[in-house]
Amino acid sequence: MATRTDAPTRREQILKEAARLFAERGFHGVGVDEIGAAVGISGPGLYRHFPGKDAMLAELLVGISGQLLTGGKRRVAEAAGGAEAVLDSLIEGHIDFALDDRPLITLHDRELDRLRDSDRKLVRQLQRQYVELWVEVLREVYPGLAEPAARSAVHSVFGLLNSTPHLGRPGSLPGRGDTAALLHRMARGAFAAAGSPAAG
Repeated sequence: MATRTDAPTRREQILKEAARLFAERGFHGVGVDEIGAAVGISGPGLYRHFPGKDAMLAELLVGISGQLLTGGKRRVAEAAGGAEAVLDSLIEGHIDFALDDRPLITLHDRELDRLRDSDRKLVRQLQRQYVELWVEVLREVYPGLAEPAARSAVHSVFGLLNSTPHLGRPGSLPGRGDTAALLHRMARGAFAAAGSPAAG
């Protein structure tokens, strides 16, 4: 979502506002009419785009998991300069998500269990593939790092980067560039600690 440069479609506008409202007030605290009002259409008009709130939630959570995986694969394929550069690129991509799509992080943490079993399983499957992409790159950078430890390190760094909804109000934070640079240094520091001989 954060990487698009063209104008969002009506469907994307609806999803963005639904994510914001769900994150602010919870899935059951938001009505269809409120989502419609946020994008300038009637509540019933939303049904031309989605069969209901459940479908919006599923598309948001499945969609962002798929986008992260697709973006990660693209970064692995396009990065030049070896495994270090690939790892930096993966971190940068995830930081973009963590800073620009904060409502989706909150939504995932709070509402994932509301998805149908099939959608929840798909989210988990996409997430596992995304983690394994990172594990492979991380073990190229730190060859002595065992696979289970690498996987734990990746999950830990995701926890660090995905903490952005809890960092405070946007006005109280450093600028976006400074925040991104800080998160990047912290992620690389965590991976370096995991990959050091003492950690093994």
